[in-house]
Amino acid sequence: MESHTGKLRAGSSNPRLRELPSVGRICDLLVQHHAANNAPRSLIASSARRAIDAARERIKDLVADDITVSEERITGQAARYLQRQLRPPLEPVINATGVLIHTGLGRSPLAKEAVDALVAVAGSYAPVELNMDTGLRGRRSDLVQPLLCELTGAEAASVVNNNAAAMLLVLSTFAQGREVIVSRGELVEIGGSFRLPDVIEAGGAILREVGTTNKTRPSDYTRAINERTAALLKVHTSNFRVRGFTEAVSIAQLAELGRSRDLPVIHDIGSGLLDRESFPGLPDDEPDARTSIRAGADLVLFSGDKLLGGPQSGIIIGRRALIDRLERNPLMRALRVGKLTMAALGPTLQLHRDPSASVPVRAHMRTPIDELRQRAKAIVSEFASDARVRAETVETQAYLGGGAAPEEAIASCAISLRVHGVSEDELAQRLRLGTPPVVARINEGAVLLDLRAVPHALDRQLADAIRAVARVAPDVARE
Repeated sequence: MESHTGKLRAGSSNPRLRELPSVGRICDLLVQHHAANNAPRSLIASSARRAIDAARERIKDLVADDITVSEERITGQAARYLQRQLRPPLEPVINATGVLIHTGLGRSPLAKEAVDALVAVAGSYAPVELNMDTGLRGRRSDLVQPLLCELTGAEAASVVNNNAAAMLLVLSTFAQGREVIVSRGELVEIGGSFRLPDVIEAGGAILREVGTTNKTRPSDYTRAINERTAALLKVHTSNFRVRGFTEAVSIAQLAELGRSRDLPVIHDIGSGLLDRESFPGLPDDEPDARTSIRAGADLVLFSGDKLLGGPQSGIIIGRRALIDRLERNPLMRALRVGKLTMAALGPTLQLHRDPSASVPVRAHMRTPIDELRQRAKAIVSEFASDARVRAETVETQAYLGGGAAPEEAIASCAISLRVHGVSEDELAQRLRLGTPPVVARINEGAVLLDLRAVPHALDRQLADAIRAVARVAPDVARE
């Protein structure tokens, strides 16, 4: 005997599918309700069609109620789709995920000083490759090289478009067709399925693994060195930790070996910590650029958009002779950064002269938990009389993210949000598609809005976003 579920999933046998409005009807309603915003008819129609298709799938999946297939509900969904298509492709969002350096959300936000400088340069000409003293052509990296040298103690510096590009350029320059020695315990995947062995291969170098996953000694490197060896490479395992029966070679030990064999030592520290004083509270094993240079590393590589808090970039510091060779590599032209990156990077580095300066990611990490609790309670109190909204403050944990301190949780406070008649998945989607967009996380049937990475100035916008999604929820009194 065929089950009731089977009949409904047959699609055409479900009479409720015939209740769905036509595309033309939803288009007319969008225009009548002034939701079309003078959009092209093709966009209006595609938004209507998408909303109807979503309602059709919900009916087939047995999750629709009478309100879900109503013209009003479908028109509202179509309006949200349409508004999304009319927005700029990239726009600001409120990061309520609890991840401070969120790769999917552009990693670290820029400081106000960097934003102001970027805006000023964006609408104007700027001397990206012009030495204003001599009137002659200069190098782009010269714009920030003095600052990087001042902050890290390096002799010279260069900037490319991300840290993977920095590694690619270094390997292409110094290890083309030759071996690079790396500990097996440091063969990381850096995210997005990009793996260090693949980057080494793309750079034209040959990977020579030494040691084991959990134990690598100086003698392992020594035995591996031969006439084909081009460099010794140390990579910070920024997104995982190996605990227990372990042993690793320090950058100081590796630098000493490199000097004795006349081999350059390259240290990829990953997340862009300039020095310990600039970011207190991190684990002791998080490497910093200044310490690595002092320990004797010939080249140090790191990201500009993580702990540094600047724009996406890859920064290379170290010995002047090596940096000069990098700058002369033809690949540099393909990997160089533009004026907007330089405009934002300069002020960011200037802020790092003062350990107490307000770099946003550092400020978010330092916000007292009591302050987050008070802010969460204030937002929750605004919905105490709204029967459609169930909001409460909850203790939670945030994370630095961006491959930094993967095991170090940061005490945080969040708003646990439920809206009557709206599933947690739909609620999260509505928040993402709202104005302003809010990106949160789902936990145990509720949407969690973690305040750790939300600036205090955005609390009003966050409350308005909650109010907007509650406004289209079913009326409790009518059910």
